[in-house]
Amino acid sequence: MTTPSTAPRPEDEVVRICRELIRFDTSNYGDDSGPGERAAAEYVMEQLTEVGYDPEIVESAPRRSSVLLRIPGTDPTRPALVVHGHTDVVPAEASDWKVDPFGGDEMDGLVWGRGAVDMKDMDAMILAVLRDMARTGWRPPRDLVIAFFADEEAGGALGARWVVDNRPEVFEGATEAISEVGGFSVEVDGRRAYLLQTAEKGIAWLRLVADGTAGHGSQVNTDNAVTRLAGAVARIGAHAWPRHLTPTVRGLLDGVADLTGTSWSEDDPASVTALVDALGPVRKFVGATLGANANPTQLDAGYKANVVPGSASAAIDVRFLPGQEQATLDAVRELAGPHVRLQDIHRDVALEVPFAGGLVDAMVASLDAEDPGAVVLPYMLSGGTDNKSLSRLGITGYGFAPLRLPADLDFAGMFHGVDERVPVDALQFGVRVLSRLLRTC
Repeated sequence: MTTPSTAPRPEDEVVRICRELIRFDTSNYGDDSGPGERAAAEYVMEQLTEVGYDPEIVESAPRRSSVLLRIPGTDPTRPALVVHGHTDVVPAEASDWKVDPFGGDEMDGLVWGRGAVDMKDMDAMILAVLRDMARTGWRPPRDLVIAFFADEEAGGALGARWVVDNRPEVFEGATEAISEVGGFSVEVDGRRAYLLQTAEKGIAWLRLVADGTAGHGSQVNTDNAVTRLAGAVARIGAHAWPRHLTPTVRGLLDGVADLTGTSWSEDDPASVTALVDALGPVRKFVGATLGANANPTQLDAGYKANVVPGSASAAIDVRFLPGQEQATLDAVRELAGPHVRLQDIHRDVALEVPFAGGLVDAMVASLDAEDPGAVVLPYMLSGGTDNKSLSRLGITGYGFAPLRLPADLDFAGMFHGVDERVPVDALQFGVRVLSRLLRTC
C-alpha cells in the first residue's frame, strides 16, 4: 500500500510521466490522418484513476480524445480555475533528429522528444501535481477543471472548441485558466526574468484561389491562374507590416528596459529592436508580436508541365494583433489583388488580458518562492493556444507552464523544431511552482 511517506515525489514522477507521454505518437497532420490522441488519453486516465480520481474521456471523432476532470476546492463559492493541456503534437521527421522523436530519451540532463516543450512537459507537471494531491490529501482553495485536449495543433476544432461547444457545463463557474507557453525564464543582461503570457495573436489560415483560362502551355496566355497566384503570394510574403505595440508588448519592453538600464521610444525603431534582441533566443516569439504578419505556406496548381491550369491556390498563415483583425484581413485582400479570392481555412481570435489580479499575483508569488527575487514580465505569444476556445465562455486565459531554463537553451526554437528537449531540473522546478500555485490561488 502506498502512503504519503512512501509515495513518489512529484519531482520524480514528472520526469517519468513526461517521458512516457512522449512515447505516444500523437502526431496531428491537420487532416485526421494521424493516430489521434486516444492512446495518450487512456494513459492520462490511468494516471488519474490509479490515485482515486474519476475522470471522463470524450471523443469528438474516432481516436480524437480529450480527458476531463473536476476537483472540488475548499471554497465552493469561489470561481473555478481551468488547468489545461493538449496531448497532440506536430509531426516529426525521425531522420532529422539525433534521437527517436518518440523515444522519450533522458540524455545529458534533458528529456528529448516531440512534445517535450509543446506540451507534454506541462501535461506531466499537471499529472504529477494531481497525483500528489490525491495521495497526500491536500485540496485546492477553489474548484479545478482539468482538461487534456485533443487537436490543439490544428486549431482545436476537434478538441477544446468541440468541448466548449458540446460540453459547456464542464466549465460551469470557471472564470480563469492557465495553460502553455508562459512562466518560462529568459536571461536579460545577466539577470533571470520569467515571461508570463497575457496575450496571444489571432489566427487566420487562408486559402488564396486564382482562376484563369486553361490551355496549352505553348500558347500565349494572359489569363494565367498561376501567374496571378504567384503575384499575390509574392506581394503578401514580402509585405512589410507596420509596427503596432499593444499594452502587453509595451509592458514587456518597459520591463526589459528596466533590466538593461536603457530607455526606449515607440518612435525610435532601433531602441525597440535593441530591447527585443536583449531577450536572446526568445526574440523569435517577441519579435513577431510587434505587428501583424503573413507567411505563404502551401502551393497547389496544375497537373502537367505543358498544361496551363484553370485555377491555382495557396495557403497563407496570417497572424493579427488584438483589435487588428479586420484591418489585417483588409490589407491581405488588397495585396492579393482583384483576381484572387480569399477563403477561410481556420480563424480564431486574438487575446489580451491584464497583467494584474489575484491569479497573476499568485503566479508571481509561486515563481518567487522557488526563485527568490524573480522578475516576472508580461508578454504576447505569437502563436495560439486553447485559451482561444475557452474565451468563448468568457474565461480569461494565461500562459503559465513554469520552467527555469539555462540561458543558452534556444527555448523558442524547441517549439515544432528538431531535437525538441527540456531540462530535467526545469521540469522539477515547474512541478514545484505549479503545486504552490494550485495550493494558494
